[in-house]
Amino acid sequence: MSKARLKAEERYRLMDALEAEQRERGLTRLAGVDEAGRGPLAGPVYAAACILDPNVPIYGLNDSKRLSERKREEMFELIVEQAADWGIGWSTVDEIEHLGVLAAVHLAMRRALEQLRMPPEMVLVDYERIPDVDLPQINVTKGDARVNCIAAASILAKVARDRYMIELAERYPVYGFENHKGYGTAQHIAAIREAGPTKEHRRSFLTRILKPEVSPSE
Repeated sequence: MSKARLKAEERYRLMDALEAEQRERGLTRLAGVDEAGRGPLAGPVYAAACILDPNVPIYGLNDSKRLSERKREEMFELIVEQAADWGIGWSTVDEIEHLGVLAAVHLAMRRALEQLRMPPEMVLVDYERIPDVDLPQINVTKGDARVNCIAAASILAKVARDRYMIELAERYPVYGFENHKGYGTAQHIAAIREAGPTKEHRRSFLTRILKPEVSPSE
């Protein structure tokens, strides 16, 4: 067995500690939840919920930000094939604008949980509690790098959102969404200043970049 494989297996065991503790208590449907897209200037916020099968370990799970784009895509396919259950939800730009980004994140998380085929027995969520979810929750700081099911949710949310932004780039090619996925890079900000925002831009996030009278592009 290669050193890389051994390292991946050891990391999986370390990141399984919290889930293993809950399984010993008799809980089997443990849903990890995480989000992607809280901070960009454009596009929706995505969230995912994922229940792993302890009998089918998925090696290589980690915080999606620590993985290359290629590796995230590979892990996404493994997760959707081998996880016991998973769901993806999102909140639109309009919902982000009307509710505020934090409430929109929570809405996307609840929608992701609603996509699961059966309700989980417990939710393990990265960093913060999800309001209005009538389930036990454990909140884990940096959980996407410490708990396997949260890491899996992190990858699902990130890849799903990135794929949406790549599709959006075909509608609005001038902005380069396929490169920065809506985040505030120099390329993106320059494009907004030149062409104005689209309906997919979060106007409340652009107050320091644009004058109020600039209208969104079609």
